[in-house]
Amino acid sequence: MRRILLTVSAIAGSLLLCSSGKVPADGTVSAAAESTARDLHKTLYETTGMEGEVSYAAFDEALTGYERIDSRKKEILVFVDFSKPSTQERLYVIDMKNRRLLYKSLVAHGRGSGDTYATSFSNTPGSHQSSLGFYLTLNTYQGRNGYSLRLDGLEPGINDKAYERAIVIHGADYCTKAFLNTAGRLGRSFGCPSLPKEISDKIIDTIKEGAVLFIYADDKEYRLNSPILSDSETFAMQ
Repeated sequence: MRRILLTVSAIAGSLLLCSSGKVPADGTVSAAAESTARDLHKTLYETTGMEGEVSYAAFDEALTGYERIDSRKKEILVFVDFSKPSTQERLYVIDMKNRRLLYKSLVAHGRGSGDTYATSFSNTPGSHQSSLGFYLTLNTYQGRNGYSLRLDGLEPGINDKAYERAIVIHGADYCTKAFLNTAGRLGRSFGCPSLPKEISDKIIDTIKEGAVLFIYADDKEYRLNSPILSDSETFAMQ
C-alpha cells in the first residue's frame, strides 16, 4: 500500500488529540473537532493570501486533498485554478508551514481543453487536454522544453496517465504577457501546465520532489469521481 489518504474526520481527530491529549473512547470525532478543522482551513485561506484570489470552496478542496496525501515530502501546495481565464494569474505556490504565498503566475492549459478558458479535461493520451486533480511533483530533467518537472497523477482514471502522456511543468514562450497582449489569451500546451520562462525555473526548484499539485475547475464530474475527495472513510492507492 503506497499511499493512505485520510478523511476530514481523521484530520479533525488528530487536531482533537493535539488539543486534549486523547480521543473519545468510542473512537468518534466530535462536531467541535470537525469545526476546528474547518476553522483551520478558513484561517489558512486568510493568512496565505488566497482570500480574494480564489473561491473558498476551491481552496477548501485543495486543502482537503493536501491533508489526505501522506506521501507528500514537502509542505508546499501548488494550486492551479482553471475556473479562471488564461489571461489571469492562476497558479499559486503556497508555503504551508509558514502560511504564506511564495509565487503567483500565469499558467497555460492544454489546447484540447479550450481557448481562453479550460472547459474540457481528459486523461487520454493524444487528447492534448489538461487533467484535473491531485499530483505529486517528481524529479527534474532537461528536455525539448528546457528545464522541466515530471508529475505523478494520483487519481486513477482522472490523471494517472500524466507520466505516460509526458505531462510536465516547463517554461514556454507562449506563456507570457507579450503573447497574451498580442493574441488576447495565452498560448496552449499539449496538456502541460506551462509557465512563463522567466519564472519557471524558480518555481520548479521550489516545488520539485514531493510537493502536492492540485489542478482545479468547477467540474461536478471530477468531484463525483475523485477518490481523494470522496467521502469514503479511507482510500488506498497501490
